Amino acid sequence: MNRKSLLTLVVLGTAPLTAQEPTTPPPGHMMGDPMGMQQLMAPMMAVLAYTPQHLLAHKDALALTSDQVAKLTSLRDATKTAQEAALADAANHVRELRAAADAPTPDTAAWKVHFQAAHSAMGKAHWLALASAAQAKTVLTADQRSKVKMWADSMATWMQQHRHMMRPGESQ
Repeated sequence: MNRKSLLTLVVLGTAPLTAQEPTTPPPGHMMGDPMGMQQLMAPMMAVLAYTPQHLLAHKDALALTSDQVAKLTSLRDATKTAQEAALADAANHVRELRAAADAPTPDTAAWKVHFQAAHSAMGKAHWLALASAAQAKTVLTADQRSKVKMWADSMATWMQQHRHMMRPGESQ
């Protein structure tokens, strides 16, 4: 199961909870504002630029050596296995949450257990990505790290420009 389908499961699994909430979040609140989510994710995106799969996808532009490719491939494969297990755990809890939400009598204790477990498993999957990025970064030379940082910085600039374009009346 890929991350996109897991995100879809989480969204669908929590739809009944959303339907019960009559109030709207304050402006700029992360859950009510997609731009708020981008602001939260921007710093993490700079770190995730160093994930092994991202670095391997740009091995020619980074001029990775065969030794670097071997180390990054090994790290990617080990991380992928652990992430898939965490995402599968999250998906199972989202299904359980959905089943609990579909029950005729709401059991918020069961909802809470499965929501927190799914959230924890997703957090574990994210942590694995961040940890592998930290390890992968040590494989690069200073020049290679500089190039990746430049890519990450340009993406952050693009995201900021996009936010400003989507909401021109708000301050940056």
